[in-house]
Amino acid sequence: MSKLRVSIVQYLNTAPLVRGFTHGALQGKYDLSFTVPSQCAEALRAGAADVAIIPAIEYQRIPGLTILPGLAIASKERVRSLLLIAKVPIRQARRIALDRSSRSTQALTKILCARRWQIAPEFFEADPPDTDGKSAAAILDHADAALVIGDSALRIAIAAEARGVKPGPDGAWLTPAAALADSFVGAQQCCAPAWRDVTVEQQNSPQLHIYDVVKEWWHLTEKPAVLAVWAARTEVVTANPELAEDFLASRDFGVRQIPEICAEAAHQMQLPENELRLYLEKNIDYSLDDQNLQGLLSFFHHSHALNLIGPLNPIAIAAGPNSHARYLDFTFARSS
Repeated sequence: MSKLRVSIVQYLNTAPLVRGFTHGALQGKYDLSFTVPSQCAEALRAGAADVAIIPAIEYQRIPGLTILPGLAIASKERVRSLLLIAKVPIRQARRIALDRSSRSTQALTKILCARRWQIAPEFFEADPPDTDGKSAAAILDHADAALVIGDSALRIAIAAEARGVKPGPDGAWLTPAAALADSFVGAQQCCAPAWRDVTVEQQNSPQLHIYDVVKEWWHLTEKPAVLAVWAARTEVVTANPELAEDFLASRDFGVRQIPEICAEAAHQMQLPENELRLYLEKNIDYSLDDQNLQGLLSFFHHSHALNLIGPLNPIAIAAGPNSHARYLDFTFARSS
């Protein structure tokens, strides 16, 4: 029989979820592929994947899905890898660039603009910062603020914290613009042939305003943010009752292996190992507990109210080794 195809986000925060498939007892059981969050969703939508870790909002956009139980990429209060970086206080932003590889964080940003900051900026999609010469500073040449996600955002957070940050309005970190250049020094040494520094304009800018998207969501709702979930077509889950057990086992193995994951990643990413451990152990939560479910359903409520998704669909969660199948409607969440 052919292996089930699993589409995985190629960010550090996913590594513990799939460690059992890449390094543990489940190695070789599934056909794994790695890409950015938006493409994981597209692979599942198009039938190119049987199981995928998808941006949470895509559960409401792709019909016929079931979520695997107990599993998520979530953050209880502060994440460090989803950042809105602004040249001005965010309430003054009129044009915001959104990382095109994101789906859920784009929606979170639009919700925060409307509900927390009461602004209605122009949004446009931009390619993410990378290690081939395109910097977050370059994106800010064309916008007042830019959404940066994943490992690129984590680099910026670590660099800003190393330079020193101070509190600003609306929960911002204030940091020198040069922190954006600092964030890619390790990447430049590792694998970037064409890195260019921040522009003269950005170097002369006294400070940048950095907002942690999950922290701002917490200020708005007092709920965690669920960023991604494992999902599959309902018929795939029904035909493969071992899925939940396998994916939970992979996660549990990966959480135990976080020190090893961070040692490997520190070498590959040229980032401090202790910072990566802090990120995976404290900033990321890999469960889908009731608190996270409240946050997820609140996110769906806000997304629906702003017409970011269509009619709200109840959430189907598969049975697990120690849990029954669940079918949640929106009475489970108290709207914020």
